[in-house]
Amino acid sequence: MTELITPDLVDLDLKAADRHEAARALAARLAAAGRVTDVEGFLADVRAREEQMPTGIEGGIGIPHARSAHVTAPSLAFGRSADGVDFGAADGPAHLIFLIAAPEGGGPEHMTILAALARRLVHESFKRSLATAPAPGAVVDLINREVIGT
Repeated sequence: MTELITPDLVDLDLKAADRHEAARALAARLAAAGRVTDVEGFLADVRAREEQMPTGIEGGIGIPHARSAHVTAPSLAFGRSADGVDFGAADGPAHLIFLIAAPEGGGPEHMTILAALARRLVHESFKRSLATAPAPGAVVDLINREVIGT
């Protein structure tokens, strides 16, 4: 089974002017890892989901996500943005951005990941650990331990 997140799916210095650039940068990492077969097709699915409801949540978090025929395995990419990216949250831009990619027609992994992540993100200590993680591997270890439970 493919790991949900690996160090190559983590960008600790995400540069993006808007949510579309942020999603594109993280989707490119998924594609480079062989987890997304068509970046444009996947991003169209992410945009369609985003149009239904903004994916920004309070506390500086953005969680764009989509099921897509262009996804080969359930995956999570993470970006940390010093400047912040507007994902439509009432309290301002997101500094911690999670892109969840799930295969179309797959099982409940997509919603399970989203729910587990949301439960952890209410804890300031978890967000602080993500905001100060010194290396991609530290982010992977934190998410595996706190969200996935491995």
